[in-house]
Amino acid sequence: MTPRISASSYSNTAPLIWSFLYGSNRGRYELILDTAPARSLELLLQKRVDAALVPVIAFQLLDGVRLIPDVCVGAKEKVRSVCLITKGKDLSQVKTVSLDTSSKTSVYLTKIIFREFLGFEPVWKDAAPDLEAMLDESDCALLIGDPALNLSEPPAVAGGLSIRTFDLAGLWRQYSGLGFVFAMWMTRKESCEIDFAAARSEGLLHLEEIISNYISENALKREDLLSYLSENISYSIDDSMQKGLGLYFELAAKNGLIETNKPLTFTGDN
Repeated sequence: MTPRISASSYSNTAPLIWSFLYGSNRGRYELILDTAPARSLELLLQKRVDAALVPVIAFQLLDGVRLIPDVCVGAKEKVRSVCLITKGKDLSQVKTVSLDTSSKTSVYLTKIIFREFLGFEPVWKDAAPDLEAMLDESDCALLIGDPALNLSEPPAVAGGLSIRTFDLAGLWRQYSGLGFVFAMWMTRKESCEIDFAAARSEGLLHLEEIISNYISENALKREDLLSYLSENISYSIDDSMQKGLGLYFELAAKNGLIETNKPLTFTGDN
């Protein structure tokens, strides 16, 4: 049976999946794409895929999963595609937050930033990723993926309203001094036959082709999208990001967002 994998179709995952769509791994594996990372998590939970690129918090929420080492969607400083957005307010003035539930990792990170670093907790509201509707309901919105990326460059306007954007990885870096890992490949198997690191390296050699595929769906100029994929997003985990992942899990447990902080387990570990 052909191994099955799943990932979101956001532009920031494109270098990780290019090999499976167009490169040396094309036809060797069945790739299931969806706009929301939460869908890949659901497929992994249901054991319908052999591996999935999912929000990192899934490691703490699912039993029996292992991380595939080194390969990730993360940021050393600013990520640009995961943002808190207000109607001109500073975050210290926020009373209600509409949460795009596409990724639990970003939802939990938002709660940690408010509780741990800003020192208060607003009212949370789950919402579909529609910025105007979110800001009608709340004075702050968490937006994820390409919709957030398109608003990351000031001056930002939504529905004729001037807005302020706060980069979530940038806030994490500001307060913790560390990088952040948003998503990783995970599997329920002890080992994985798929070389995701080689697939990543192949994809990064084809950024110009990837940008051509996504530019029509994106408000950014070609050079801005190239900068995003080559400078903002990190597809390998450095020491700062590894420490950031550990601190994130530690604070998630401290704040009752996960039951326990499981030690990291990778494919190939005994």
